[in-house]
Amino acid sequence: MSTYTAPLKDLQFAIRELAGLAEVSALPGHGEVNAELVDAVLGEAAKFAQEVLDPLNREGDKQGSKLVDGKVTAPKGFKEAYRAFIEAGWNGLAGQTEYGGQGLPHLVASPVQEIWKSANMALCLCPMLTSGVIEALKVHGSPAQHRAWLPKLTSGEWTGTMNLTEPQAGSDLSAVRTRAVPEGDHYRIKGTKIFITWGEHDMADNIVHLVLARTPDAPEGVKGISLFIVPKFLPKADGTPGEKNDVRCVSIEHKMGIHASPTCVLAYGDGKGAIGYLVGEENRGLEYMFTMMNHARLAVGVEGVAVAERAYQHALEYAKTRVQGREIGQRGGDRVTIIHHPDVRRMLMSMRAQTEAMRALACYAAATLDKAKHHPDPAEKRRNQGLLDLLTPVVKGWCTEQGVEVASTGIQVHGGMGFVEETGAAQYLRDARITTIYEGTTGIQANDLAGRKVGFEKGATALAVIGAMRAVEPKLAAAGEMSLRDGLKDAVDGLESATRWIVETFPANPKAVAAVAVPYLKLFGTVAGGWMMARAALVAREKLGQPDADRDFLEAKLATARFYAEHELPKAATLTREVTRGAGSVLALDPAKF
Repeated sequence: MSTYTAPLKDLQFAIRELAGLAEVSALPGHGEVNAELVDAVLGEAAKFAQEVLDPLNREGDKQGSKLVDGKVTAPKGFKEAYRAFIEAGWNGLAGQTEYGGQGLPHLVASPVQEIWKSANMALCLCPMLTSGVIEALKVHGSPAQHRAWLPKLTSGEWTGTMNLTEPQAGSDLSAVRTRAVPEGDHYRIKGTKIFITWGEHDMADNIVHLVLARTPDAPEGVKGISLFIVPKFLPKADGTPGEKNDVRCVSIEHKMGIHASPTCVLAYGDGKGAIGYLVGEENRGLEYMFTMMNHARLAVGVEGVAVAERAYQHALEYAKTRVQGREIGQRGGDRVTIIHHPDVRRMLMSMRAQTEAMRALACYAAATLDKAKHHPDPAEKRRNQGLLDLLTPVVKGWCTEQGVEVASTGIQVHGGMGFVEETGAAQYLRDARITTIYEGTTGIQANDLAGRKVGFEKGATALAVIGAMRAVEPKLAAAGEMSLRDGLKDAVDGLESATRWIVETFPANPKAVAAVAVPYLKLFGTVAGGWMMARAALVAREKLGQPDADRDFLEAKLATARFYAEHELPKAATLTREVTRGAGSVLALDPAKF
């Protein structure tokens, strides 16, 4: 039985009103993408998630994937669910039509991903990584590689993985040692890769690994890394899987969460070496891999939204059914469900407000990606690409950090029952915890934001976004939403102050900026979330005046936005102080004195 219900009204609101569906529909090639189509896609996705994916979530967590003799078996029902997933065409939702995809914009595909991840994050990590492989090969692969690999990857008949790190390397990819020796029209790959999500499994006919490795004459460091296609099975002349390649799953990790998703250690080249095919040019592999990584970073940010939504729904249901105590101020009478207790309602409002803010920002970023790819005006394409570059670490870092916080709050709503596995609340926290680490930790995202996206750019894009935030303030005042206006204004003031501090400090003292980069990322996310909530409030206020208004939904939007302004945005003041005054104390203690 499904315990998840897709938040269709909220997704529709975020897509239409906050991300700008009309603007995306106006892009070349997206003329048929209207509200009716989006609603139909979301509705079918919700049905599939609730009927097929969600019923496997708890049992998949309990069973986990199993490794026997180098072969990984997914939990019971996963293979059948994945087959149903690809047969229904879901894997190719945003894929190119020439390779069998449906060509829908990211503004549609990203919210659908949220639905998948809420229903069953472990299973849906597999198609998420495949979409990243598709993106990397589409941009950097040759026409022949497009023909050979993209149709099967787009359909989902074959899945894809990202092979970056190694035992000695961690996040320092300059330390990669896997070797690639040229041999005719291919290379022989030898090395070990770790933390490969869905690196081995029985759900698809083939697995296409994108592997970072060094050629014999490559320079040291990141400049000497190349990217290779290394399939599990070498395709035959007719394109079907043939001989097994020299790649083997050595072990799978015993993890805190996402137990159903196998995280593999892969050995390349136990024998002659795995056959791999160079993507693009030698020594440009990291550049190419970042195409996949940035795609995946946005997707992982959506995972933060997804697990937060799931944890909120679970906590809300418990709060509505768990009877405990009398209402405050009542000495007699019946005991009530815990949702009547003010602090439980505070926690639920916190979960709800953070999730809605995260969702809105993720959808906004997805629309920005569509404009960066398809806008007919080159200047607008560049502007949107700059905005996307800025938002990507925020969506990835802030949404996942908030996802962990929301899932933790969900356990608190359950009280002691949240700490035992029986209720299922603990799974969401266990599953959420990896999202802050995937595709670069929060610290890596924060350094990217503060250093590359603000410091090097002298704050140009960040200050332009801050200007857009300020444009909402007079509209809130005109609508009579003064608490929202005041909360947003104070928070934006803090964000601007912190941004200007980074711009001034970075050239002479980048280490000081790095010391407070995570507080800056959290500050940016918190304020950007407030900006989205303020815009949501303005739309809700306007729509309430219409005769056919959905009053319950719109009034809830207003109440949630006001809660965010009064309980989340005040955190910006503390974060601003951390950024502008806190670097010295981070660096005060010499490493030897710890």
